[in-house]
Amino acid sequence: MYPPATRIERTACDDYVLGDTGIKVKKGEMVVVPIYSLHHDPQYFPDPYKFDPERFNEENLATIQPYTYLPFGAGPRNCIGMRFALQAVKLCVLHTVRSVKVVRTQKTKVPLEFNSGWSFLSAKNITLGIRKRE
Repeated sequence: MYPPATRIERTACDDYVLGDTGIKVKKGEMVVVPIYSLHHDPQYFPDPYKFDPERFNEENLATIQPYTYLPFGAGPRNCIGMRFALQAVKLCVLHTVRSVKVVRTQKTKVPLEFNSGWSFLSAKNITLGIRKRE
């Protein structure tokens, strides 16, 4: 929800009318897409300031309106570093998983309680601890 670039700017190559809105963009005018504002608009992302990775799971992806989530822009001129950034995140996760051990704590519920659903099995609440691997 915190994009590396807070907005995208593009200069119109030709005169253009945005669909049936009647909004005219003249050749040479700059169009600004406020990415940060889109990502934090409750109309598109309920409770946008809450850390909620589930909003991007397979089940919820269909509810995200096209071009409202743009961490790397969109189209043929999207961020050239997108693949590098995603690979770097994967390597960080890999390093973390290899460096720590996930353990039960006194607050870990056994057996786990699961949410009811049609396709994905997810726990209602999981409390775990981590320890450095030896």
